[in-house]
Amino acid sequence: MMRRFVAAVVATAALLAAGCSASTGHGTADAAASSSPLPPDPRMAPALLKIATSFNDRYDNGDYGPVYDRWDTRSQAVITRAEYIERHKDCPGAPHTPSLTESANPGPHGSWLVHYEIGGQQLTDYWFYVHRSWRFDLVLSNPDSVKLYRMTPQQYAAATGCSH
Repeated sequence: MMRRFVAAVVATAALLAAGCSASTGHGTADAAASSSPLPPDPRMAPALLKIATSFNDRYDNGDYGPVYDRWDTRSQAVITRAEYIERHKDCPGAPHTPSLTESANPGPHGSWLVHYEIGGQQLTDYWFYVHRSWRFDLVLSNPDSVKLYRMTPQQYAAATGCSH
């Protein structure tokens, strides 16, 4: 009887530890943080590849709202949706070659790495599957943008060479 009790306690502790160790800081608020609800995403590489391709295409075409809606909570804490869209409308980036999304593979700490190319430059984005939804991690994927988005609009415009 005592062995069963100890085994049950050990099993419960192991399950709790596994659940905690799988956490990546992309917790329950991620799904709720999006300003528009998204349908559940399949947790498969082809689904992520399709989502990441659409994400990059929307960014390339200036459709920034749905791009922001795919960000995780930590990334959305950097800048509001309205400010993000306004910054890109006020200071559009230089025209560039559209991105080519190439692959999606498991990465470190529960992440998935999406590899893509823009004008011959190889880039990698970090994505996490949280509450049946693929979420883009701006903080890991593009820390330089995080620094820019934390600036005032005037500082951002000066740093990006934008003139209104």
